[in-house]
Amino acid sequence: MSNSADGQRTIDELIRKGVINLDKPAGPTSHEVAAWVKRILQIKKAGHSGTLDPKATGVLPILLQDATKAVGALVRLPKEYVCVLHLHKRVPEGELLDVLKEFTGVLYQRPPLKSAVKRQIRKREVYFIDVLEREGNDVLLKIGCEAGTYIRKLCHDVGEALGVGAHMQELRRTKVGPFDESKLATLHDLTDAYHFWIEDNDETPLRNIIMPLERALEHLPRIIIRDTAVDAICHGARLAEPGVISLPRLDAKQLVGMYTTRDEIVALGISVLEGGIVAEVKRVMMAPGTYPRSWKSRKTNRPASGT
Repeated sequence: MSNSADGQRTIDELIRKGVINLDKPAGPTSHEVAAWVKRILQIKKAGHSGTLDPKATGVLPILLQDATKAVGALVRLPKEYVCVLHLHKRVPEGELLDVLKEFTGVLYQRPPLKSAVKRQIRKREVYFIDVLEREGNDVLLKIGCEAGTYIRKLCHDVGEALGVGAHMQELRRTKVGPFDESKLATLHDLTDAYHFWIEDNDETPLRNIIMPLERALEHLPRIIIRDTAVDAICHGARLAEPGVISLPRLDAKQLVGMYTTRDEIVALGISVLEGGIVAEVKRVMMAPGTYPRSWKSRKTNRPASGT
């Protein structure tokens, strides 16, 4: 049985079910970066949460092995960016600020031609656009937005609204949900840390880079369940009221995390809140048998009562 998410997990456990807050370099695709992480750590599976353009840099959460099952819980997290907007002609400061205000709130965007997704108009919300600096026709912007917002398209549309044309010259992502620039690791950092562990038996650098999956799921409502309900949940059982120790205020059909009393993630689920059932399991994150079996029924849809 593992210790708590904030306790001393083994390095093998962290590599099997951990997350890296990676500083993506300019050049490779997000998929290529995830592939490099696999080669560095000599693992079979790694995935990223939220694609960055090849030329863009910054925060790219990488989920390792079993943690990739949680990618769906992270892809919709809000994002923050710093970008350089290059205006094709000089624009008065007041006019620029007025137009930027028009681009906060709900926007309708069509993905660019080079996008990997279907080019259908999508609705996304821009929470704020702040001007950090300006030097001639180059404007440094900080943008907070809903996941899936195209910053390159936003810059182009701002230029069209100003009547002078504009394009995104540089882009760096500074935040993805709970991940920010305060604790980033580069691919070089990861390579060095891995070799310190393999060659010198020094775990410290790798522990400073790989965080438990639970840290990446802090944005989700947290249901604490009884130890006696854990293994049933690991086998796909629905979570019933008797198996719950602590329940936050929830809406129906809300994505939630089910946790042990030691703050270990057991499963991701969808809240039900009717007929004595609290949640349906969507993704099991803990291996069956980690906690003692306390149920007798063989049906996978049995409620995990915890009694």
